[in-house]
Amino acid sequence: MEVVNVGLGERSYSIYIDKGLLLECGNRLKNIKTGRKIVVITNPLINKLYGDALKNSLTGAGFNVNFVEIPDGEEYKTIKTAAGIYDRLIDIKMERESPLIAFGGGVIGDIAGFVAATYLRGVPYIQIPTTLLAQVDSSIGGKTAVNHPRGKNLIGAFYQPKAVFIDIDTLKTLPKEEILCGVAEIIKYGIIKDEGFFEYLEGNIKRLINLDEDILIYSIKRACEIKAYVVAKDERESGLRTILNFGHTIGHAIESLTDYKRYRHGEAVAIGMVYAVKMSLESGLCSNKDYERVVNLIKNAGLPAVIADLDVSNIINSLSLDKKVKEEKIRFILMRKIGSVEIRSDIAQGLIKKVLIN
Repeated sequence: MEVVNVGLGERSYSIYIDKGLLLECGNRLKNIKTGRKIVVITNPLINKLYGDALKNSLTGAGFNVNFVEIPDGEEYKTIKTAAGIYDRLIDIKMERESPLIAFGGGVIGDIAGFVAATYLRGVPYIQIPTTLLAQVDSSIGGKTAVNHPRGKNLIGAFYQPKAVFIDIDTLKTLPKEEILCGVAEIIKYGIIKDEGFFEYLEGNIKRLINLDEDILIYSIKRACEIKAYVVAKDERESGLRTILNFGHTIGHAIESLTDYKRYRHGEAVAIGMVYAVKMSLESGLCSNKDYERVVNLIKNAGLPAVIADLDVSNIINSLSLDKKVKEEKIRFILMRKIGSVEIRSDIAQGLIKKVLIN
């Protein structure tokens, strides 16, 4: 088993990475100080595929387990869905020490974390991410949120889990498109912090997509290590943590303008990363060679790199609502070179338009 620690003082926790980990969750949770009544928040598909394995593990360790299902999809990550979960928690008589388990992909993790942060002013929660995207990104770092019709993740809180359990066996039932979404985020970590890891991905991208066990575990671990390092340095995104949003500024705008239905999150981020490195190149920050390496890796992974029918004016209007806007200036994360990025708030609107149009 691989273990990555997220060092946040009294809020520190561990990320456990292995195959077959669902079967061990119950015994491992006994070492975490929580109540015996647990509510697992999941969606119908994950419950059908893996619910029994998790339930048997938890009940076998002496926990009283309840499952709450919510519909699958970004469009259900709303206040209305959260309110429905609150109703169920009240019916179940959840107490302040009773933990929630987020069992699913990023949507489940975000909304379960948001509910945990706000119900009874905060109850403990555990992340058990079942998609590659959630395993390397949204399950780590304590960002919880629901969407607003005018923007993604506009309503939320920073609230850290007590532990993260990553069982790579849950990836076997994922469609290839969902695997690629996680690969997009993994590529991002190489771009922002580790050129050696990026080079590793260049040589192993096909094996990663095919879920080669050794490549997969190493890539997940390295991505988690990078995110854990950044989160430990800047938990609430006052500075350094913003670099984790590389590719997300335009990516989130694309998702919002297409009602979260046309592109998966990782696909939108892949497109956003291409525009970010194009903006970096046009700004004179990065070399043409590094620009081409990034674009080539994204394309070789089978991820989208452009949008044919992009409405530039709508994208720019949407960017103004992004959470990363500060003093009415849009903050972009641009690449100096592979493995190094910087935060910029001085990008002229003309350059943004030029990059989006070309």
